[in-house]
Amino acid sequence: MVNRLYYGDNLSVLRESIVSESVDLIYLDPPFNSDASYNVLFKAPSGEQSAAQIEAFDDSWHWTDAAELAFDEVMTGPHSDAAVMLRAMRSALGENDMMAYLAMMAVRLIELHRVLKPTGSLYLHCDPTASHYLKILLDAIFGALSYRSEIVWKRTNARGTPSNWPHVHDVIFHYSEDTNKHRIPKAKADKAKMPHTLITWSDGLKYQTFELTGAGITKNGDTGKPWRGFNPTDMGRHWGNGHAQLDEWAQLGLIHFPADGGFPRRRDEFPFDPESRMVTVGDVWTDIDRLNQTAKERLGYPTQKPVALLERIISASSQPGDVVLDPFCGCGTTIHAAQKLGRQWIGVDITHLAISLIERRMKEAFPGISYDVNGVPKDFEAARHLAARDKHEFQKWIVGVIGGQPYKGGKKGMDRGIDGYLHFRDAEKTSQFGIISVKGGGIKSGDIRDLKGTMDREKASLGIFLTLNEPTREMEREAAAAGIYETGGLKVPKLQILTAAQILDNRRPQVPFGHSEGYKKAEREIEDRQGSLL
Repeated sequence: MVNRLYYGDNLSVLRESIVSESVDLIYLDPPFNSDASYNVLFKAPSGEQSAAQIEAFDDSWHWTDAAELAFDEVMTGPHSDAAVMLRAMRSALGENDMMAYLAMMAVRLIELHRVLKPTGSLYLHCDPTASHYLKILLDAIFGALSYRSEIVWKRTNARGTPSNWPHVHDVIFHYSEDTNKHRIPKAKADKAKMPHTLITWSDGLKYQTFELTGAGITKNGDTGKPWRGFNPTDMGRHWGNGHAQLDEWAQLGLIHFPADGGFPRRRDEFPFDPESRMVTVGDVWTDIDRLNQTAKERLGYPTQKPVALLERIISASSQPGDVVLDPFCGCGTTIHAAQKLGRQWIGVDITHLAISLIERRMKEAFPGISYDVNGVPKDFEAARHLAARDKHEFQKWIVGVIGGQPYKGGKKGMDRGIDGYLHFRDAEKTSQFGIISVKGGGIKSGDIRDLKGTMDREKASLGIFLTLNEPTREMEREAAAAGIYETGGLKVPKLQILTAAQILDNRRPQVPFGHSEGYKKAEREIEDRQGSLL
């Protein structure tokens, strides 16, 4: 498998790119807060918020057509238990912001259930704002019998003197049908409650030591008499064993005589096992701190989780080589932990800025790492980032979005000045075509003259120049000089320039009588095995 990052709405990615029962572990931390702007976590270099993310959170936070559509999809879908539960929630809550959020989450949780293997696990991380509603949805979709734990993560300490009980924890719901796969981790016990009884022996290993005396003075036998210069009665104690036993232990090297002259102690026969000072982790986690403002891990992402938190989850519920999915991957902590632990991974986020941050993080943390980035830019900053990262992918995206067909199916190689074709019919219903030229970087008037030459050579009726950057006036004059294409009384510019910003604003080339799409929409994958993704 090639590890993958996806731009875009996770619902679309799940439906179009991930097949059923292909994922071993899902962790999701879907944002929810009483202030929607809190969740717009990224800003463009210009300081503007990501348009794609704002749109996504508007849909999630308000009862809009998108929320109604999500609700309708659950009602008409095959998951009847989810439909019954969501309908009951709407009856109780009405069409408000919370209900919009639950509808948007329900349709995604159904897809996550579909892609999860029967032996897989799901961990949903949330806060009390919506945790009680999400638990009901999870029971309906994954089954109440698949519920394993409500993990409480103590992420901070109480500060100040608020009027209400301070909120210091998050909740992580764990669901899995398989009760045998999970390896419950251990954590260090509270040092304050453990006696410091370890010593380092002459072999360099650590050994546990134990008291040789007991409380009280005895008058019978040798347990109340001095041994090798040490008199237990001086401390109001007695030897726990007779002198013969003490001599035997001393001969075997099992007595530790402290260098400072302190009372001897019996040492264990075998080296200390660190596991003996570990405690099984329960459902209240207090040993993993949140990231403070100076933590080396911190990347400036407001809700960033510590890698240790995800390492615990991934280690407990997956094996090396398993597939880990995070559909709200944010700054990529899940992806980071999965890579570190030798798992395969899939990450999805609505904004290119998150993907860009993850790319930088992974390349810095794992030099030479290999992965693919997929998805469709939703705003100009996303298009700009795609062009900077991979001009070939930018070319395929922008040709496809106007309904064109990439040259040679988008394969890299000599393009003869042609990046794509736009097919259409004239007034006589005769097949015609336009040549598409794409520039994702610097542009000049000579690019327009080159396109004119290619049009003449290929006998193309139209030329479409697609550019990331705004054209110069000289380029616009060169394009106008190419003349007009006329058919059936319709006239359109023979050479047209469109920018990425215009295309994202739904501007399209002017083509007489419409054009023929270069591609058909793919059908939903229904195979039980992972196809091209893994």
